[in-house]
Amino acid sequence: MARLVVAAAVFEGRSKSEVARDYGVSRRWVVTLVQRFLVEGEAGLEPRSRRPHRSPRRVPEAVEDEIVAIRKELDEAGHDSGAQTIAFHLERRHGHAPAVSTIWRVLSRRGFVVPQPHKRPKSSYVRFEADQPNERRQLDVTHWALADGTGVEILDQIDDHSRLLVGSDARRVFKAADVVDCFRRATARHGLPAQLLSDNGAVFTGIPRGGGRVALELEVAALGIGFRHSRPYHPQTCGKVERFHQTLKRWLARQPRARTLRALQAQLDAFAGYYNTRRPHRALHRRTPAEAFDARPKATPTGRPVADGHYRVRRDRVHAGGVVTLRHDSRLHHIGVGRGRAGERVLLLVHDLDVRVLGEDGTLIRELTLDPTRDYQRQRKP
Repeated sequence: MARLVVAAAVFEGRSKSEVARDYGVSRRWVVTLVQRFLVEGEAGLEPRSRRPHRSPRRVPEAVEDEIVAIRKELDEAGHDSGAQTIAFHLERRHGHAPAVSTIWRVLSRRGFVVPQPHKRPKSSYVRFEADQPNERRQLDVTHWALADGTGVEILDQIDDHSRLLVGSDARRVFKAADVVDCFRRATARHGLPAQLLSDNGAVFTGIPRGGGRVALELEVAALGIGFRHSRPYHPQTCGKVERFHQTLKRWLARQPRARTLRALQAQLDAFAGYYNTRRPHRALHRRTPAEAFDARPKATPTGRPVADGHYRVRRDRVHAGGVVTLRHDSRLHHIGVGRGRAGERVLLLVHDLDVRVLGEDGTLIRELTLDPTRDYQRQRKP
């Protein structure tokens, strides 16, 4: 277009007003193109940058350097180093800070932000949050490794409303009794939650595996605490504690690798103090979890034991020894029904400790109350 305009005005000798009218541009633009061509030749017709010669509102170089320095400092410590966190630290230092979008552009220009166009936009997620502290507690187990490569497990417990880390404990392998012990210690410090939320791990529930209630389920039922579980293969339901795992592991990766469980537990305790009382949380409007936890009244459980019981149905075949098996509270029990029934298919109807064993035709073979302290449930003599 620029070359056509110049050719019409310079080589054809047409007036600038006529050329502007015929090509649908302003007369001032025609004059500018002709002047550039007469001074610079063909090079004067190349497109030019529209960037202003100066930007009075641009962030000063010293502030950009400070933004980069804070980013590196937080990264090296293994802490969150996003634009909002950097803005929080700048405001703490100077009483003011550039806009978060400005800080993000500085980080992008300096090469600290890697575009990830494949990620699902945050606006597409459906978020939920408890209205009160202790209204819901999310808990989950994640894995870590000691300095010698030994695999260990970490149980994290997060308050759904305030994101307060109420417990972070390390074990070689978590058993049902370990989970109950960690739950009790967290409760002693921060109070009873009204509800628990976890995935379907074996230490949290026995329902998906056809077993009875595990120790933690029995513990919270006696306290009147509700217990919900996410559906299988849907970690987003427990997204807050899942996201915390990432934050914790990023910090642990920056620390000297712990050689023992005790050393790892010391690291977890140190991080809990920083995370709860010093680290601003984006979802909490830059407050710390401890501030959010203390800002509102605490929810409490009903205090009445959950008495609706636990129902399940189990199909089994009588073993050669005349017994069928049933798991309760993470322990396998053997129920005697008689050697004469070896090989028969039976149906077990279970309501907590009450068990009925039926034949395929619906005949009642045995009815009993399970004794949790005994492995073998002996038949009573007629």
